Amino acid sequence: MILKFRRFMKGGRGQGMSEYIIMVGLVAVAAIGIYTAFGKQSRAAMETMGLQLSGDSAATQTQNSDLGTHGQKDVTLEDFQN
Repeated sequence: MILKFRRFMKGGRGQGMSEYIIMVGLVAVAAIGIYTAFGKQSRAAMETMGLQLSGDSAATQTQNSDLGTHGQKDVTLEDFQN
């Protein structure tokens, strides 16, 4: 029984968990770096895919060139006049 306890205590279970946590942290840092580097391109690609899925074409997107960076037009009080 004491021999089994000693074998259990010598096992590297804690070390394995620490290595796992370090690897998860490195993957998270790499993902954040990639998103920072390619964020604008991925947002533009997702916007294009969303427009195509909604039935709009890329030509419609170019016609709306007065829209802001997030696809929204600046709204003023003049827009609400009837």
